[in-house]
Amino acid sequence: MSTYTLRIAESFSAASIPLARLAEYMAELAKLLGETDHVHLNDVAEGSVLLRADVDLPAVPAVQRRVIAVRNGTAPDEAMRALNRLDDLLAQDNAVGQLLDGDGAEIIPFPGKTRPIPLSYGPFREEGTLEGEVVRIGGKDSTIHIQLRDGDKVYSGCATTKEIARRLAPHMLGPTVRLHGTGTWERLGDGAWELKSFRISDFEVLEDISLADAIARLRAIPGNEWPNLPDPVETVLDERGSSPH
Repeated sequence: MSTYTLRIAESFSAASIPLARLAEYMAELAKLLGETDHVHLNDVAEGSVLLRADVDLPAVPAVQRRVIAVRNGTAPDEAMRALNRLDDLLAQDNAVGQLLDGDGAEIIPFPGKTRPIPLSYGPFREEGTLEGEVVRIGGKDSTIHIQLRDGDKVYSGCATTKEIARRLAPHMLGPTVRLHGTGTWERLGDGAWELKSFRISDFEVLEDISLADAIARLRAIPGNEWPNLPDPVETVLDERGSSPH
């Protein structure tokens, strides 16, 4: 059996840490270590907060490899998300931390409150487009609010006039639409772009057609050279050895 200890320092003691917060740390530590059927809570000891987890002997090599991979930044996504989430929790709690091995040696440091504050930029205004399914239209004043869904992403900061909203209404929960307008964007500290608002000036309904149909339409345009070129779909299928011909 081996033991790993998450040390939470410069904030709570074992007696003062809220139970719900302790549960969040425990959940993320379990994800970081993996092998959840073979990792057990030993105790929560004093000395800041020392959250000790014991690893059953059969799972020791796998957990060791996973912890080393986390330290090197090459672990599975779930483990790396847990690493970042633990550091976020520490930062929110004005704390720092460490993952220690059974001998008390540091394996992974958590800077927590001492990490550099990421810089954000913006907001920037830019003309552009959004695509997705209209899932909500609402508003009582002259500005109507539109909610657009593109897969797992939901844009809720869209607004437009009553006239455009009336034209959009028949397409709600229907085909994919492309919204044209001006967006206000902010670049977050992690490099991601976040849409703060989007003013819709017009839209178009996109046809849901297959790639083969789209290519056929392009080939049918007078004056283009597509009819004389190989069929790209057939070419891909031939390369994969799955062409019906």
